[in-house]
Amino acid sequence: MVTNVTSFGRSGLYDWLIQRITAVILAVYFVTLFGYLLLNPDLDYQQWLKLFSATWMRIASLMALMALCAHAWIGMWTISTDYLTSDMLGGKATLLRFLFQTACVVLMFIYLVWGIQILWGI
Repeated sequence: MVTNVTSFGRSGLYDWLIQRITAVILAVYFVTLFGYLLLNPDLDYQQWLKLFSATWMRIASLMALMALCAHAWIGMWTISTDYLTSDMLGGKATLLRFLFQTACVVLMFIYLVWGIQILWGI
C-alpha cells in the first residue's frame, strides 16, 4: 500500500475537493480570457500589455497559476501512486516514484517562479 505522505491534501477527499476547486478557478480564468479575446478581435500589443498590467488581472493570473500547480501536483501524485507500484515494477517502484514526484515538484516550482517573474516583472 502506498502512503500519502506526499499527497497535497493528506486525504483522498481533500485531494478530490482541491482538484475540483482548482478546475473551477482555471475554467473561470480561461473563459474570461477567451471572452476578452472574442470582444477584442483586433487586439494589439498595447491592449494586451494594458490588460496584464492591471492589478486584478495579475492577481487572477497568479491565482490561476497557483491553481494549475496544485491541480497538476494532485494529478501527477495520483498517477505516480496508481501506476508506479511494486506490483508492476518490483522493488524499484519506490525509487522511481520518488524520482518522478521530485521531478514534478522541481518543474512546478520552476514554472511557478517563472510565472511570478513574468506577471510581476521581478
